[in-house]
Amino acid sequence: MSVIETKSLTKNYHTRVKSEGLKAGFKSLLKPEYKDIMAVQSIDMQVERGEMVAFIGPNGAGKSTFIKMLCGILQPTSGEISVLGLSPIKNRIELAMQIGTVFGQKSQLWFHLPALDSFTLLAAIYEINDDERKRRVGELSERFELGDFLNTPVRKLSLGQRVRCEIAASLLHNPQLLFLDEPTIGLDVVVKQAIRELILEKNRESDITVFLTSHDPADVEFLTKRAIVIDHGSIVMDSSVEQLKSEYIKERIVEISFSSPQTVPHFEGVNMVEEEGGLKFKLTIEKNINEVMRILYAMNDVTDITVSNPPMESIIARIFTEQEKQI
Repeated sequence: MSVIETKSLTKNYHTRVKSEGLKAGFKSLLKPEYKDIMAVQSIDMQVERGEMVAFIGPNGAGKSTFIKMLCGILQPTSGEISVLGLSPIKNRIELAMQIGTVFGQKSQLWFHLPALDSFTLLAAIYEINDDERKRRVGELSERFELGDFLNTPVRKLSLGQRVRCEIAASLLHNPQLLFLDEPTIGLDVVVKQAIRELILEKNRESDITVFLTSHDPADVEFLTKRAIVIDHGSIVMDSSVEQLKSEYIKERIVEISFSSPQTVPHFEGVNMVEEEGGLKFKLTIEKNINEVMRILYAMNDVTDITVSNPPMESIIARIFTEQEKQI
């Protein structure tokens, strides 16, 4: 049995049309007009136990709407949906006891209470007895290194500390399925990597299924083996992450700074994106990456150099461009 299975899953929003101008606004007040917006369009999907899946796409693609239907927060307009063999709408409470959620922009921790108090409250909600709660909190505290700030009010925690507490809270009731919506947003590079390693370790240890949305290609690359790309409410690609990387992530963004004005030589496969008075350059490298980086590192007066993946939006755009060429 699949952990997640949807058939022709669709969600429409019936929204009021905004009128412009005084006369149109008065007419709209007396006789409002509405239109249907299709947020999710007939999605068929299967996710098996233990899979770590990236669900990616540009803002407004329908990712959050789809996840909310999987969690039972939103009711589908049409189609079928099964999560852990349950209907998210008919069996929402039963399903909530078996899933965990981490939303980068929304907290499940009480802002003015220490994280430990939030864990105690969540344990009561999930009907975990005191002995089991203490054991699980101790285990998660050790694994996520929470001991130094478990008794600190959440409002006083750094973002990295709060996210670690959020993930620990989502795992307190030993869920079979974990939804991660932008779990590393706003974190520095070191903390991001620590969070990724903890999630991966939990998957290997307990075979928990992970459903991830992220705009950070590094999250997708490190955590998942399968990528599902969605845009305008429809799945446009479902493939392995290795295939996605090899076919679409063909360039790197390089930012290099100098202490004195310099001229960056022309290289094959390198495009200049931005230049600030010969002191700072932003380049995109499509090929010969190792050779170009070796030359850049050897230039005089280099003060800083960073290499990053292109934003997820540009990767999605490349996918659509390639698809249009195939039509």
